[in-house]
Amino acid sequence: MGSVRILPEHILVVDDDSRIRQMLSRYFEEEGYRVSLAGDGQEMRECLDKHSIDIILLDLMLPGEDGLALARDLRARSDVPIIMLTGRNDVVDRVVGLEVGADDYVAKPFHLREVLARVRVVLRRRQPRPTYDAVDPTLEIYCFEGLRLDVPRRQLLSVDGSEILLTTGEFDMLCVLVKHAGRVLQRELLMDLTRGRDLDAFDRTIDAQIARLRRKIEHDPSRPALIKSVRGVGYVFSARTTRQDS
Repeated sequence: MGSVRILPEHILVVDDDSRIRQMLSRYFEEEGYRVSLAGDGQEMRECLDKHSIDIILLDLMLPGEDGLALARDLRARSDVPIIMLTGRNDVVDRVVGLEVGADDYVAKPFHLREVLARVRVVLRRRQPRPTYDAVDPTLEIYCFEGLRLDVPRRQLLSVDGSEILLTTGEFDMLCVLVKHAGRVLQRELLMDLTRGRDLDAFDRTIDAQIARLRRKIEHDPSRPALIKSVRGVGYVFSARTTRQDS
């Protein structure tokens, strides 16, 4: 039996500053990753057409199409993880980036070890939990309002079987809400369960994730019936949920 070669994860760095591109490239290659570089949106798309990319480090301030426009376009056609590189230490920039589909952000100037830590967390969350046939694993599948949440495969399917694309953060958020259906969850608890205090999460991040989820799963996001707000506390998943184990 021949051995299977497992390729290292592939990072695409999109930044118009060549010094930052080279710095990130050297660092992540030394850490064992494959790295491709792009200076603008056109080069980014060309790279995505040629390679299978596992995660994108995307600068907010780019010539031509900015990072927000590129993130919005990426998210409309792909669930590839995106970490925004923001040059301004502005909460509004971070929240807008998360609202358009980014999984996380890093403010410049940044420490390379922090970028590495965030990349590892996002990539780790995309990997399905391992199962072992010999142990007769329990596959967590939740059904609600015509939707099917397959936790091991990290998929959300509609009634017709088509997949509803969710970012890493959106999927993790939905899993937490569904698994605690009927229970009011404080923002602080949601931050701990989905992102971790070590990543400096903040309340507006949770609100942005919820808003994006509502747009994807609610019939009327302006009058949510699945994910309801509890004023001054947090959120509750109110749909009737059934669990299938196989």
